[in-house]
This record gives sequence, C-alpha cells and structure tokens, in this order.
Amino acid sequence: MSITQLARPFLLHRAKEIEKRSLNTEEVQRSVLSALVARAEQTRWGREYGYKSVGSYETFAGRVPICTYEELKGHIDLMRQGEADVLWPGRVQWYAKSSGTTNDKSKFIPVSADGLRDTHYAGGRDAVALYLRNHPKSKIFDGRALILGGSHAPNYNLPHSLVGDLSAILIENINPMVNLLRVPKKSTALLADFEEKRDRIAHEALKKNVTNLSGVPSWMMSVISRVLELSGKETLEQVWPNLEVFFHGGVAFTPYREQYRRIIRSPKMNYMETYNASEGFFGLQSDPDDSSMLLMTDYGVFYEFIPLEEVGKPNPNVVPLWQVECGRNYAIVISTSSGLWRYQIGDTVRFTSTRPYKFVISGRTKCFINAFGEELIVDNAEQGLQQACKATGAVVKEYTAAPVFMNAEGHCRHQWIIEFDTPPADLEAFANTLDQALQNINSDYEAKRFKNLTLQRLEIIPARTGLFDDWLRSRGKLGGQHKVPRLANNRDIIEQVLALR
Repeated sequence: MSITQLARPFLLHRAKEIEKRSLNTEEVQRSVLSALVARAEQTRWGREYGYKSVGSYETFAGRVPICTYEELKGHIDLMRQGEADVLWPGRVQWYAKSSGTTNDKSKFIPVSADGLRDTHYAGGRDAVALYLRNHPKSKIFDGRALILGGSHAPNYNLPHSLVGDLSAILIENINPMVNLLRVPKKSTALLADFEEKRDRIAHEALKKNVTNLSGVPSWMMSVISRVLELSGKETLEQVWPNLEVFFHGGVAFTPYREQYRRIIRSPKMNYMETYNASEGFFGLQSDPDDSSMLLMTDYGVFYEFIPLEEVGKPNPNVVPLWQVECGRNYAIVISTSSGLWRYQIGDTVRFTSTRPYKFVISGRTKCFINAFGEELIVDNAEQGLQQACKATGAVVKEYTAAPVFMNAEGHCRHQWIIEFDTPPADLEAFANTLDQALQNINSDYEAKRFKNLTLQRLEIIPARTGLFDDWLRSRGKLGGQHKVPRLANNRDIIEQVLALR
C-alpha cells in the first residue's frame, strides 16, 4: 500500500471536520478566544488586562486595545531577551523576521511551539486534506515535495532567541520523517544566498520523482526555470511526469499564471492557494473552481476585522468574524497562540461568502495609492493587469506603481514600472486597456480620471529583465518570502527601482 493510500483516510476525516466547523463559526471562534485567554491568564499581558475575568468576546474587546507592532514591541523585546510568560506562557525561542515598520528595519514576530503546532503545521496538513478530497486519484505522497523556503538570520539572533524567515523556522522544526518526502535536503533549503540555493535545489531535484511544489510563485518560477535549463526540456512534466499540484502563497498568483501555463502544459496540473503569513496560517483554497479561500477558524487564531475606511482612526469600528459583510474591504486583526493580541497584520480581505466564510486578499493597509482620492488597492491593480494581459497577449512578471504628484500645470498621474515576461506588441494599447479597466473596477479612480481633469492617464515604464531582482538584491531580500511591493502612496520604492535601470 502506498503512503498516499495510508494517509488518505486520516486526511479525509479531517476534511469533513473542516467542512462541519466552517458552518458553525461563531461557536468555534468564541471557543478559540476562550482557550487563548485562559492560557495567557498568568502572563504579564494577561495580568495587565485582567484576562482572569474575561468571560466573553465583548469583555475582551472592551478591555484589550487594538495593537500594531509598535505597541507590542517592548514585550517582544523582553521575550527575545529570554523573559518567560510575557505575551504567551513560557519562553518563545523562534521569531519570524518580517518587513520593517516606520521605526525599525525589521519586525520580529514570535512563533511559539503552540503556534507552530496548532496553526502553521495544521495549515499544511489541511491543505493536503482538502486537496485529497478534491482529487481522489492523487498520488501526492508517492513522490517528493519540492518545498522552497527562506533562511535563518543569525545576525539578529540573541542568546535566548533565534530569528529566520517563517519558512526556515518551519523547515527547522518539522518532524524529521517529513524530510524523507521532501527535496532539497535541509542544509540546502536553509542557505541564505538565493542564487546558490537555486542552483543546488535544481541539481538535487532534477532526478527526483517530484509530485508537488510549495512556495512563493516568483521564487519557485526561478527555481523551475533553472531545472529546465539543466534538463534541456521544454516543459516541467517532461522532467517530472508525476507532478500534480503547486501549493502557492505569499503573492497574488494572477501575474504568474500564464508563465506557469507555458512551462507546465499537463492538463493534470493543479494549483491551490494558501494564506500563510509570519503571524499565522489563515486560509486555504477549498474549491479548485473558486479562487476565494476558506478562512480556517479552528486553529489558534481569533479573528476581528476593521472596515478599511476606519483604519487609522483613533477608535475604529471593530467587528468579530460573525458580523462581517460580503463585498466590504476589511483590515485583519488577530489574537494568536504565539502571543499576538488584537494585532493588525496589515493585510486586507474581502469576503465573498459567509456560509462558509470565504475571502480574497484585497491588499495591504499600507499598499495602495490614494494621492488624489482615487483609493487604488492591490486587488484593483491585479484585476486591471489581468484584463490588459488578456487583451494584448502580454505576460507580466513583476511590477510596482506609485503616484507622480502635481506639477506647475496641475498634471499628475500614476507611474507603473512593469517587467514583462512577454511584452505587449503595442505598449500604448496595453496602457489604455489597463487604464480603462481600472476605471471600470474603481469608481473613485474613474471619477478622478474624468476628462483628465484631476488625474492623467497612467504611464508605463518597461523594466529590463532582472531589474526587480536587482532591487531586491540591493535590499538584501533576494529569495525567501520577500516580494516586490505592488503599490505605494509615495515615491520611495519606485525611485530606488528607477535608479537601477
């Protein structure tokens, strides 16, 4: 009997449990919060906010403030110095390095043993459970998983704590038995130099029976492109004939979809989106025909949401999961078994269903353009690019956009730098299609574009091949889970990229 056949009954049982709990969300989420608060009663944070007498969500929400990293940083610093029972019981050894705040180059997100077990690893298990439910003929465990991750960051380590990309922390702490089913070997997976890692992974994986891929689409594309170079093959199924699924996350898949279709032409190939951040594992694509993701409500994560228009206000309206509405953009607030309490993670989502709770990632609270009242978010940009690519046959590899502020004549516009994998035959037609699509998608953008009175048509600057990789390299962020910021409300990033042209 194959490993897949042995694992299938256990995982299909879990898939049924997910479906049952997704229809009983308020009870499940209230139970999660109750368990989190009870565990943290005797921590410094729990004593400060009287967790012992918190008997309901309503009391919790009235007593505990909404937090950003800045509000929790002092407590996290104590934890990194080795102090126990600060935000979560015991000592937390691991910290996921994330992009910085206005005050610090990096954030250090605590990843407790509980958080690893009941959130991050639970998400990986459930991804396979739902995949097997949807694909009963799968033989996913009969070959190897090519798992692409980041590295440790020893320069940030302290005597009582260790730092790394989340993916490196997961690889470092995973059950050793899993290593028998994965590639590359652990020492290769944790290399810091992405270009060396890419080459080693390609060599190690080339002769293996790879059945599934896991990683960020941009960096995985770089690795499998190297595999094709070494093999001399045109398509990936010629190298790995049993390849059946790519579990992807970290960035929107839309800009990369055509690139993957060109080099993986097998009709048997499947794609499944996951939402796994440094702060927790939140969502899974449960239906291959629906691009939205199922919110995972029975992990060690309690969810709240702030309507996007309320973000940044002194006393924003905050609602629990069972009070969200479909079609609205919300900023996510979480409380977790790693000691993050009412913490704003910076991502925004839009719910497409509330029975069960399914959503799409719509952007970042700090990743938008609203220099002239146009309120352009990443979800708008992705949809617009998809339409422009479809109309012109282009394939976008990477991009970023920012405002060009008003000149003496009152002219202003959005400036896009786009690295094309396949450039459009007519760049003007691409720009016109993108601009019109954004107007159709976003009424605020349309209003500002009306007769060019406020906002002129967007400008596109084609990027040379490798420009964005060079920018990431210059920032020490090549590989791992790092990604190019898509939109910015200032010109800091775009000017850095332009300087490397």
